[in-house]
Amino acid sequence: MNEIERRRTFAIVSHPDAGKTTLTEKFLLFGGQIQVAGAVKNNKIRKTATSDWMEIEKQRGISVTTSVMEFDYKDYKVNILDTPGHQDFAEDTFRTLTAVDSVIIVIDGAKGVETQTRKLMNVCRMRQTPVIVFVNKMDREGRDPFDLLDEIEQELQIKVRPLSWPINQGIHFKGVYNIYEDSLNLFTADKQKITEKITVDIHSRELEEKVGEQDAGKLRDDLELISEVYPAFELSSYRSAEVAPVFFGSALNNFGVKELLDCFVQIAPPPQDITAEERTVKVTENKFSGFIFKITANIDPNHRSCIAFCKVCSGRFQRNTPYYHVRLGKSMRFSSPTQFMAQRKSTIDEAYPGDIVGLPDNEIFKIGDTLTEGELLHYKGLPSFSPEMFKYIENADPMKAKQLSKGIEQLMNEGVAQLFVNQFNNRRIIGTVGQLQFEVIQYRLENEYNAKCRWEPANLYKACWIESDDNAELEEFKKRKFQYMAKDREGRDVFLADSGYVLQMAQQDFKHIKFHFTSEF
Repeated sequence: MNEIERRRTFAIVSHPDAGKTTLTEKFLLFGGQIQVAGAVKNNKIRKTATSDWMEIEKQRGISVTTSVMEFDYKDYKVNILDTPGHQDFAEDTFRTLTAVDSVIIVIDGAKGVETQTRKLMNVCRMRQTPVIVFVNKMDREGRDPFDLLDEIEQELQIKVRPLSWPINQGIHFKGVYNIYEDSLNLFTADKQKITEKITVDIHSRELEEKVGEQDAGKLRDDLELISEVYPAFELSSYRSAEVAPVFFGSALNNFGVKELLDCFVQIAPPPQDITAEERTVKVTENKFSGFIFKITANIDPNHRSCIAFCKVCSGRFQRNTPYYHVRLGKSMRFSSPTQFMAQRKSTIDEAYPGDIVGLPDNEIFKIGDTLTEGELLHYKGLPSFSPEMFKYIENADPMKAKQLSKGIEQLMNEGVAQLFVNQFNNRRIIGTVGQLQFEVIQYRLENEYNAKCRWEPANLYKACWIESDDNAELEEFKKRKFQYMAKDREGRDVFLADSGYVLQMAQQDFKHIKFHFTSEF
């Protein structure tokens, strides 16, 4: 029970460039995991963010895959999942949200709530995941904090409660008043050091000495307004995902981050019970169970190995103990389970609910697989969405056909994109949700598998999985649409519609066929 209580597993999500990777870095700095934070955009130090370890991430300065990092802070064990913000990798982020107990949303103080943030909030709302909002970049000119709070309430459809408050912003930014702890933190721009906090009675003259007449007066008025407009903070309403606490700061300059982390470990929920298809699994049960929510190929380029990330849901995971792989129906043991610090990993002997364990994978796992001590359990809620962009993938180097096939298979296992084989001409079609994924696949095939590929346009509108109870009608449909029929990696029938009109007509003409737009049905 003690081990479960001290676990905090959460994801950091946001629109691209709001600063979530920078925030992750600063958390690791406080956790003592790294000594110097790599300023993400600073090329002079030639140092990149710890969590962006793939070569392509270093070149572009963006995250393309979720990284898992764990560290100890005070008495707590914190597991962070830093997710890609770019919408082309949204599917990876949606899957990650199934494996966490709470979420920190980062918002750019000047830009406010952006599209990707809204989509991610919808996923959190569906799963009733508690949310904390961090308004970043307060050291730049931005919007009025009260306007921002109104926008967050409207756009994200959640009540808010500020737990810290900025004193001015931009070039006049003087610091943050910590409402949760009633202390004042004065700002000094420094990327490596941590600002000290001063306890100041808000009604004493000392406040004027620290921040000046005008700002002291405004701060008192603001705080009075906050206490009148927003109800007092209650732990239960935050944990039931009704209220989002809001913090202000500047992640790049290390400001307001410690307040966020200190408050977060105190109020965030420990690992929760999870609903499987068969029953609700209590986090306190003695028997181990867990599910695979992500697979990454080539974490170590020298070994060409895949790692499957398993979230422990109940019981205790132990090294070298046989566990039951539900989909394959067989028992297997793991001699070198690992825990992560982005790319660095260390072997562990045991793990508790809330922890993320890396298991070596020789193509035995798929995303969504369950491991138990023998019980047949299926954890649900790991969707694959219907892709919106399609290209034929062709081999550009005939001597490397084997490497290309191996590369495509491993990358598709990761769930980066989806592979369909056209039944008419046997050509391979890759479907993705965003253009950038094609570049990432091409780059990784060349650099990790030594295989070259070439893309050719495929004029398709949507892929839908089809099924029907009326076999005769299904056969008739397949005959008529022979050129547009494909199989996915599971061997299921997929209809590749070349326009919205064609899809609509097909749905009208064939009444008994069900068209699905996610692979879970």
